[in-house]
Amino acid sequence: MQISERRYSTPLQDKSVRVAIVTALFNEKITTSLAAAAAAELQKLGLDASRIVRLNVPGAWELPLAAKKLFAEKRADAIVACGCVIRGDTGHYDIVANESARGLTQVALEFTKPVMNAVLTVENTAQAEARALGDETNKGAEAARSLIELLNNFAAL
Repeated sequence: MQISERRYSTPLQDKSVRVAIVTALFNEKITTSLAAAAAAELQKLGLDASRIVRLNVPGAWELPLAAKKLFAEKRADAIVACGCVIRGDTGHYDIVANESARGLTQVALEFTKPVMNAVLTVENTAQAEARALGDETNKGAEAARSLIELLNNFAAL
């Protein structure tokens, strides 16, 4: 597993932002761990818990639509999308993984707002569990750190 050596720790500059954590409940043990780590990291970097919006959806396929709805209704300024797609015996994995990622990118570009992709795409459950541990290697926490860095960079423009 590739682990970033960067440990972004600069506090959030704009405390008024609302960040949505959208969690796909397919592979729920994994995805809720990603979401919990994202929320904890956002708070550690200075976002008040009251500024975190949480929304659950059935699976990774529904993440882009949920992100678009949150932005369209002005309920969030940025999103961390948490999900987990584990390869199976058919091509369904490729469709869900690719279209979820494409959709999240499309929403970010359409609204010009950050959407962090914390959707694991793995070969098996062991790989998913390794990326959802309760430490700094958790990909939900990593997405939250990247989001705060991006928001701070945007605020500095």
